Amino acid sequence: MAMGKILSSGPILLFLLYLVALVSLPAAAAVKRYQFDVQVKNVSRLCHAKPIVTVNGMFPGPTIYARDGDRVVINVTNYAQYNMSIHWHGLKQLRNGWADGPAYITQCPIQNGHSYTYDFNVTGQRGTLWWHAHIFWLRATVYGAIVIMPKQGTPFPFPQPYRETNIVLGEWWNNDVEEVVKQGNKLGLPPNTSDAHTINGKPGPLFPCSEKHTFAMEVEQGKTYLLRIINAALNDELFFAVAGHNMTVVEIDAVYTKPFTTQAILIAPGQTTNVLVQANQAPGRYFMAARPFMDAPLTVDNKTATAILQYKGIPNTILPVLPKLPLPNDTAFALSYNAKLRSLNSPLYPANVPLRVDRRLFYTIGLGINPCPTCLNGTRLTASLNNITFVMPHIGLLQAHYFNIKGVYTTDFPDRPPQPFNYTGAPLTANLGTTSGTRLSKIAFNSTVELVLQDTNLLTVESHPFHLHGYNFFVVGTGIGNFDPAKDPSKFNLVDPPERNTVGVPTGGWTAIRFRADNPGVWFMHCHLELHTGWGLKTAFVVENGKGPDQSILPPPKDLPPC
Repeated sequence: MAMGKILSSGPILLFLLYLVALVSLPAAAAVKRYQFDVQVKNVSRLCHAKPIVTVNGMFPGPTIYARDGDRVVINVTNYAQYNMSIHWHGLKQLRNGWADGPAYITQCPIQNGHSYTYDFNVTGQRGTLWWHAHIFWLRATVYGAIVIMPKQGTPFPFPQPYRETNIVLGEWWNNDVEEVVKQGNKLGLPPNTSDAHTINGKPGPLFPCSEKHTFAMEVEQGKTYLLRIINAALNDELFFAVAGHNMTVVEIDAVYTKPFTTQAILIAPGQTTNVLVQANQAPGRYFMAARPFMDAPLTVDNKTATAILQYKGIPNTILPVLPKLPLPNDTAFALSYNAKLRSLNSPLYPANVPLRVDRRLFYTIGLGINPCPTCLNGTRLTASLNNITFVMPHIGLLQAHYFNIKGVYTTDFPDRPPQPFNYTGAPLTANLGTTSGTRLSKIAFNSTVELVLQDTNLLTVESHPFHLHGYNFFVVGTGIGNFDPAKDPSKFNLVDPPERNTVGVPTGGWTAIRFRADNPGVWFMHCHLELHTGWGLKTAFVVENGKGPDQSILPPPKDLPPC
């Protein structure tokens, strides 16, 4: 009898074992599909209505959601009058520069009435990144968040939040941004600064006509919230704080950090920061606020954007409290905050810092003045790396590299400046001309690179956030003054330095980064202040193919936009 029972239950047992096996199998990678219609829409802010370029009529644009391991397919159709190109900022695009998006670097732009499908895999990345237009200044309104969840069943390495919210910081101009830029270029001067900062596209109630243009998030007493903060501003590093509440930093640029608590964060254009906030204060309404950090003698839009953190059940009639933000020129806060950033460097999330260096690069960052007969003073402001102002080509550099098209670029970008000088001494106001060219640096596959970015006092010192496409890098050292190759490397952090894709070079100082060149292609590196990028503060690395089967650039997609 017992034997018969066992036999009859055999199929059930097999079925149960099959179910267990199914559950324990890793979830198959999903395909996430999005349609991005680039279209012009009338939007009103600060009592001004104007047509702006948007994705799907949204400002900010839609959030891309994916998981580590997913394939993401985004079809972009351009209905706007401008050429368009979209960059998926911080995604490594392994062997797949065709999906990276910077116009004339990895593709020609998508013309009016045309489409292009960005098709890429998310491999070994999770956290907050973002996407934005990568042509002209169109990213002023064409931007949005990318939220990558860990693989199914993989927890965060910090307490699970009750809810999460995207906080995307931006800038708003009352006038047409492209016209503002044209006007500046015509004069050879910087264009007018923005009229407001925004949080999720809204300036907040400190601005005129903005009561209804205020972002608010509701919280419940005792719960923990994850804020995914993105600086999508064009030209301003920003402080951000929540009145009455501390923040615990747990991730930067989609890389987990050793958690630390702070009253305010500093975030440069292009960077992302995830923080935990506990709703542990007296129930009320509290302002979240963002305003610029600028410790050089330059003009910025110094106005404060606000949003509201509101406890459940509190009426809108209660006036919110403003947070204490650091002073706009608080260099000490900026330096001490950045010094607290450390990679988690756990067994699951190691910091694989290159300890041996194959190639040492030293790039000076300078502003300059070049002749311009049609400009206001007969001169034009410009910017350079190693005294070279980058000239954009007319076809994609990646195409030129892949198809071996001659005459588009040279690979003679110098590893160090043509002439050493006292980089951060008294301001240099003579001999400010630069040389121009489409000059790139060739890097051997899988070699390790150390790049020191040195600010200079050509015209003025200034903080510069640098972004490298196609890679994360380790920020092994930073300092004020001139980099000393004899003494400074001994102070490098080679154990748990922050790993990121965009790093601020401090005003009148230097930053050293290291990375392994294991992603073949042509990868843009530029200042993420749109003003300076437009002035030529950019270059690109040609990372050669390796010898293995998975170490070469993938073939281009059939629908790559023509030039």
